[in-house]
Amino acid sequence: MRSRRFSYSAMALLLGLSLACANAVAFDLNDDTEKSRSPFELFKFGFSAYKNGHKDEAVKALTYAAERGHQGAKWKLARMYADGDGVAENDYEAYKIFQKIVREGAEPGSEDGPYVADALVALAGYHRTGIPGSPIRPDPAIARDLYVQAASNYGDASAQYELGLMLLKGEGGEKNPVQAARWFQLAAKKGNASAQAMLGNMLFQAGKTVRGLAMMTAAIARCPVQDCDWIRDMQERAFSIVGEAERRNAIALSATVDTKSDF
Repeated sequence: MRSRRFSYSAMALLLGLSLACANAVAFDLNDDTEKSRSPFELFKFGFSAYKNGHKDEAVKALTYAAERGHQGAKWKLARMYADGDGVAENDYEAYKIFQKIVREGAEPGSEDGPYVADALVALAGYHRTGIPGSPIRPDPAIARDLYVQAASNYGDASAQYELGLMLLKGEGGEKNPVQAARWFQLAAKKGNASAQAMLGNMLFQAGKTVRGLAMMTAAIARCPVQDCDWIRDMQERAFSIVGEAERRNAIALSATVDTKSDF
């Protein structure tokens, strides 16, 4: 589903930086020469075909690389199915591939670690809302557990932010605003502007008016497109109930606020 929050933008950048894009040609699974390629070569071929607009060829090469165990190929295929990118959109197929990535696992900090972290976040999103027409029903408790794994074991900022939201709302378990704030802070230090905005609002509600306003204001400048509207609305509501002096101080302070600094 296109509306889901997935932490795949950094993953796509990682792929783009790590692969040299060659001119893609037709990929023939009946050709023994093609089959003799290493999983990484197949992955590189598939990604190059994708970048050059040959998505049918990309799917074939990536599928073969995935069958031979390449985690990056599995991840890219799952993203394509989730987004309907070069294939028919199929969230359940994406779910099954993400699940394979998680089952095979990877050590935190390893080359394949980010694929597992992102797959955990993707699975959590699916369990949070369910997948219509599939066996996956909404189960916030499972989603929360998956976010915990990605947030704690892999330090994934998207997972930390989403876990903070669930803790703040009591979704999938007990409410815990203190823990929510801690996860928001960790995510914000990694550059997650949405987490910064939520933490700023919590500070504002707790009476730290100027600091909270400054953080929400700074978040607007770097917010992801899908979150800008609610961040701006939240900041404007807060600004509307404070005095002029506090507004000026907050605006001045926002220029010095860095999402990756201590709060």
